[in-house]
Amino acid sequence: MNATDGESTAAVPRRGQPRDAAAAAALAKYDRLARLPIILSAVLPLIIVPEQGNWVAVLIGVVSWLVFVVDFFAHERLLVNYLGTRLGKFDLAIVLLTAPWFLLAGAHGGSIVVILRLARLSRLLLATKGVRRLFARLGRVAVVAVAVLFVGAAMAYYAEHPTNPEFATFGDAIWWATVTLTTVGYGDIVPVTTAGRIDGTAIMFMGVALLGLLAGSLASFFGLQPEESGAEREPSNEPVLAELAHLRAEVRELAGLREQLTVLTRHLTAGDQPTPGE
Repeated sequence: MNATDGESTAAVPRRGQPRDAAAAAALAKYDRLARLPIILSAVLPLIIVPEQGNWVAVLIGVVSWLVFVVDFFAHERLLVNYLGTRLGKFDLAIVLLTAPWFLLAGAHGGSIVVILRLARLSRLLLATKGVRRLFARLGRVAVVAVAVLFVGAAMAYYAEHPTNPEFATFGDAIWWATVTLTTVGYGDIVPVTTAGRIDGTAIMFMGVALLGLLAGSLASFFGLQPEESGAEREPSNEPVLAELAHLRAEVRELAGLREQLTVLTRHLTAGDQPTPGE
C-alpha cells in the first residue's frame, strides 16, 4: 500500500508542469504555433506606438495585447497552477498593466508604458525556450561577425589608407567592411590594392557563411526546416535488443546451474549419492 501511494504521489505533476501527457503535447504544439505572433506582439507596439487617432496603431496595440491574453490562458489551462508560479504571476501582471488603457479618454502612453512593453520582451525570453536558443545562436554569430568586421576593417585600412583616399579614416574602413560583410555592396568605397581586395574577398566569403548560419537558425526557430523522422533521429535498437537476448540466455543458464548445485548440495549433506538423472 505504501509503495503504491508513493508511486501515485510521484506521478502527480508539480506546479507549473503540464497536467498530463496530452497537455504536454498540446503545449508543445501551441509553443511552435505561437512563437511568431508572440514575438510580433512584443516588438510591434514598440515600433508603432498605439495612440488615439491612428487606427492602425490602435489595432496593433489591441491585437498584440490579445495575443498575450490568449498565451496566458493557454498556459493556465495546460499547466498545473500556472498562476501560482512566479512566471505566471509576472505574465498576469504584464497582461493587466499593458491592457489597451490608451483607448480611455485622457489616457496617453508614457515612459512607464514603454517599460511595461519592454517587459513583454523579457517575458518572451523567460518563457520561450526556442527564443533563448535562438538568441544564444545569434549571440555566437554576432561575436564572429564583430570579430570579422573589425579585423577586416583594420587590415583594409592599413592596406588602403596610404594610397586610397576613400579609406581616409578608420570609420570609412568600418563602413566598407560592414557593407561587404552583409553582401550589400554599395560600391561607394572600393579597395584598389591587392591586399585590400584579398581582404574584401575573405570578408565576402565570411559574410555568406554567417548569413547561412543566421538563416538556418531562423528557419529552425520558426519550424521551416523539415523535422527528422524517428528512424533518422533515434539510433537503431537492434544491437541493444540482441545484447539483451544474449544476457537473458546466460541468466537462464546460470539459473539451471544454481538448481543443479542446490540438488548436489542436498545429496552431499544427506550422505546420499546423486542419481544419474539428477
